Amino acid sequence: MRFSVARHAAWSPGVSTPEAWRAWAQAPFKIEGTAQPALAKMPAMLRRRAGFLGKMALEVAYDCLDGRSGVPTVFCSRHGEAARAIELLTELTDEMPLSPTGFGLAVHNASAGLFSIARADQANHVALAAGACTVEHAVIEACGMLADGVPMVLLVAYDCPLPEVLSAFEDCAEQPHAWAWLMVPAGAGALALHWSADDAPGFAPDPTSMPGGLEVLRFYMGGAPRLERRDGRLAWRWTRDD
Repeated sequence: MRFSVARHAAWSPGVSTPEAWRAWAQAPFKIEGTAQPALAKMPAMLRRRAGFLGKMALEVAYDCLDGRSGVPTVFCSRHGEAARAIELLTELTDEMPLSPTGFGLAVHNASAGLFSIARADQANHVALAAGACTVEHAVIEACGMLADGVPMVLLVAYDCPLPEVLSAFEDCAEQPHAWAWLMVPAGAGALALHWSADDAPGFAPDPTSMPGGLEVLRFYMGGAPRLERRDGRLAWRWTRDD
């Protein structure tokens, strides 16, 4: 799969400007905090519905799309609105009535739906999760759309640490982040994604490693010629044209 990035945006607590992201890519540090983006481009009534994770995703989606409409979107998040889901499950165990709005905002395509509604944009949108290599699968989905003839696709990748009750299941150093690419057919400076069966023995997740979304962002922002990732089933290789 080959493609180019026509425009990009990224946001996380404490790292919100292009200069800050370039500095982070050269010397990564663990991103922490719960500060939220202003999300000023979204109408207030809908903005209030978005939580911490959703606001990060929507902030970079607006910034990257920059007023364009009719662009298909792929929203990808490994964990999605896990915090909202835990709230709903807790209410169930307490035998409390569930809020339909709360449920609607806990599903995996909640941010994509809010983005579409706020902009009255009926372009196709997809929301997916695919474990530790969610971003790679999202790129495959977006490249499939480009191969079908659409001129550009907006990819939005976002995640944050799991709620405390699920923290024991984290297999990397989860950190709050969101970024977006406006993907177009491959041109000068294109990125490429290759994959093959992971035949190397003894794969085990590293609980101190950077989450996949940030690894891919660092590869893109830092200018490294290649990035290799594994998930125990597939081996992924990212490269860039010279």
